[in-house]
Amino acid sequence: MGRTRGGDTGADRGVGRRRYLSALAGGTAATLAGCSGLRFGPIDLARDAGTYATAVTEPIETLNPIYNTGNAGGNAIARVIDPGYAFDENDEYVPLLYDLSSEDGREWTFRLRDGLRFGDPYGSVTAHDFVYLISEVHQRDWADSPAAAHWRDVSVAVIDDRSFRATLPQPRLLWPESYEPLVYPIPKGLLEPYVDAADAEGLRTDRTLAELGFAGNLGPYVLDEWRRGEVVRLARNDRYYLGAAAESPDVPVPPGFAGAPHFAAAEIRVLPELAARLDAFDSGALDAAAIPVDRADAYRDADGVTVGRVPQAHAERIAVNMRDNGWSAGPGNPFRHRPFRQALSAAIDVDALVEEAFHGAAAPQFTWQPPFAEFHPLDADLPRFGTGDRYGREYARDLARRAFDRSAHDYGFDGDDMVTPDGDRVSLTLFRRDNAGSRRVAAFVADDLGSNLGIDVAVEGTTRERFAAERYTVGDRPRPERDADGDLTDVPDALVDEVRGKPVAWTRPTAVNPGPRRVTAAAPWDMEIVFRSNTFPRNPLATAAHFDGATAPHNAVGYYPESTVTSLFDRARRATDREALAETLAELFVALASAQPSVTLAFPEATVGYRSGLSGPISRFSNGWNRAAWRYE
Repeated sequence: MGRTRGGDTGADRGVGRRRYLSALAGGTAATLAGCSGLRFGPIDLARDAGTYATAVTEPIETLNPIYNTGNAGGNAIARVIDPGYAFDENDEYVPLLYDLSSEDGREWTFRLRDGLRFGDPYGSVTAHDFVYLISEVHQRDWADSPAAAHWRDVSVAVIDDRSFRATLPQPRLLWPESYEPLVYPIPKGLLEPYVDAADAEGLRTDRTLAELGFAGNLGPYVLDEWRRGEVVRLARNDRYYLGAAAESPDVPVPPGFAGAPHFAAAEIRVLPELAARLDAFDSGALDAAAIPVDRADAYRDADGVTVGRVPQAHAERIAVNMRDNGWSAGPGNPFRHRPFRQALSAAIDVDALVEEAFHGAAAPQFTWQPPFAEFHPLDADLPRFGTGDRYGREYARDLARRAFDRSAHDYGFDGDDMVTPDGDRVSLTLFRRDNAGSRRVAAFVADDLGSNLGIDVAVEGTTRERFAAERYTVGDRPRPERDADGDLTDVPDALVDEVRGKPVAWTRPTAVNPGPRRVTAAAPWDMEIVFRSNTFPRNPLATAAHFDGATAPHNAVGYYPESTVTSLFDRARRATDREALAETLAELFVALASAQPSVTLAFPEATVGYRSGLSGPISRFSNGWNRAAWRYE
């Protein structure tokens, strides 16, 4: 098996993302000067013409490449050290710091690019640096590395100075697409004192790591200034390995990187407020910024601005609460019946939703892969709820009646209204994010569910943090018993339920799947569009965390999938070649489209404004993979 395929999308994101906590590392020219020259002064909103400037919405908490877990920090780190690899505009694997290959999906070889150097006094980057970081930090409990889960039970060994091998417990054909193999070079000599002393706090606060003082030629820029909560400023790295490597014809370099980077400096502002970001973009202080979809047309008509639409992998969906504290309208819980979830989906006109709520900047969602994904099933195979003959009042009500037939409670329709066993109109609450886009989606959904199913939907705004704390996560939950070695000794009855006629035990309950449906968060809820769901188009087996069995770790909604779904996940894991994997995944996503574990709505696109003349951005999911090669023409 050859190399496989994964990437990055928006205007202000690096390769790092919260799910892939080890994905970023970096270094700066401050290392070369002794790590002590960071400047502090007032922020001038007017930038130099040779500076590429963007903004992030959250504070940059750390630049330590071992402990950073934030997108904003990852964005900054990615400017000063490249990831190991990327995926280009054609979704093809591109080696950057190293190539990654496997014949069987279990044994993977990392081959470092020649000429990689740390800053003084650390010298050349070797395979020994990578293996030491993995085996002595990421795989050691004392270090408390966020990347520990990625390297658990993975065996690593040096082959030679430029190569090392990672052997997985079982084959994973899409391991590169998971981004888990993204490990960034840190000098062995820098780590050794902390490893010898098992000093996690020292490792976390080391100044060379915290100020990225070791990177040498590994990234396009070097750190010039970091003002926490305000700005990161970077200067061009004249020794950038890809910019210099183009001079040597025997070194393969992605197109456009000759002489990169093409700006004298880069800048990342921390601007949490949308108005501040747009003001900075309007004034010319930023080269790129996310544009609200309802203002995109105005920017398209503006001089000096180009607006692009970038496909995204996060689905706007309606999560429905199948736990005991869901369905507040009456007895029982119709959300647990597949035909009722299908009825909700069929009652919402997704084509009109895209046009009215997203101003056309979205694609309808029919399953748990976006339309551009390699593993998206053929449209003809999908039950496309919410469009064509699978949308409408009578079709949705017929599905709801099938669900009522399965219920022990006498729900039904009385004229226009869906009614409870007591004859009252069904009333439910839909929680949404507190922003204009979410308000538009919620209003559209409430209107369609009212018109087509006769449900009275009350909409309530909240924040992600508040909703998660009050209604998703369960801290005080029953737990299984384990001995000193971590082996399971007992599972309390509270963690056992009958699922599809068989007893199932929650042996590893989590805060967002604390146990069977009777184990609930403190506050009740019916439906939510507070969160969007990552569909992992390059590594779709990651959706198992939500849908593979009642005990899936991220199953806050209490979904008990049909046996077909779990068996297809198992078959996909056992696939020995990409063709067999693709065939199985297509079946899986057809099954999930029918199951509607959450009600499918749309895949919103990112609407991004750029200064006219900027060459590099693309309207593809991999937008930003080659940011170091962007330039003005």
